[in-house]
Amino acid sequence: MTIVLSQKLLSKVGNTPLIELQSFSNSRVKIYAKLEWFNPFGSIKDRPAYWMLMDAKNKGLLTKDRSIIIEPTSGNTGIALTGISKLLGYKIEIVIPSKVSEETKRILRGLGAELHETTDDLCPRVGVGTDQSISLATAMARARPDTYYMPNQYENDANFRAHYEGTGVEIWNDSENKVTHFIAGGGTGGTLTGVGTYLKEKDPNIKIIAVQPQKNHLIQGLRNYEESSMPLLFKRRSHVIDDWYTITNKESFDTIREIYEKEGLLVGPSSGCVLAAAKKLASSIKEGHIVTIFADDGRKFKSLYVEQNIFNEKEYDDALSKARLLSQLPF
Repeated sequence: MTIVLSQKLLSKVGNTPLIELQSFSNSRVKIYAKLEWFNPFGSIKDRPAYWMLMDAKNKGLLTKDRSIIIEPTSGNTGIALTGISKLLGYKIEIVIPSKVSEETKRILRGLGAELHETTDDLCPRVGVGTDQSISLATAMARARPDTYYMPNQYENDANFRAHYEGTGVEIWNDSENKVTHFIAGGGTGGTLTGVGTYLKEKDPNIKIIAVQPQKNHLIQGLRNYEESSMPLLFKRRSHVIDDWYTITNKESFDTIREIYEKEGLLVGPSSGCVLAAAKKLASSIKEGHIVTIFADDGRKFKSLYVEQNIFNEKEYDDALSKARLLSQLPF
């Protein structure tokens, strides 16, 4: 498939809805989710992708008709970078673990990316000897510095600023300054540290909770920090984290089904993971307003969900047709 894009999409990054999950809230503790699939390319990664590319463009690091953007990614950052690069007029190559869903790879190719697949786990591991995707992308960029530009989401502070100046501000304003806990999945750390830093500047009593999946997990986009080193971007401001939860594959997948049955939302794997943690958090506090991130929806994960018995094929197709609050995407 070839995907045709409109320049208007660039103006639609950010300002995503914040909704109460009424089935998971009670009179004392409210749980809210920020629906990041309303970004133009369908995930929270549109934010750092846009900020990193505009930062590079403004610094003169990109040249039309010559520069090729290259990035290691488990999917959503690649989709965002590919779509935005195409709109800005740059070619892009994505280094991606082979275990990433076939739906994700089809979208990337449809948007115009050239893919280099590695045998990494779902999320490219950070750390010497364990990061084939990162190593390959870095080696290619270093070999041809006049051609390749690697945004490097794992170290680029524009990733942090996207959430410090964008996502965090939106959460504070949309929650009417009532947020008491912010809980999100750990990947590069941009969302947790960017939102966390902003919210703690507004109210130091706000708790920032990080969520990681189990070892050998199946949660695309998140990482377990016992088997993968913490990215430098995260390390710089990891002090903002007040607590951690580790969630199993089963807890994550069971919650995906529960979210659909109770809220009518078809969410991506990381959303199940973070809501499973938010439910545990809610049961441990007397009162509060918990805000979490639903990083993407479930449209890219049919094969995974059928394989893991979350839905059979008919159930998935029914869920896709009946799910509420799905945005219009260009793919």
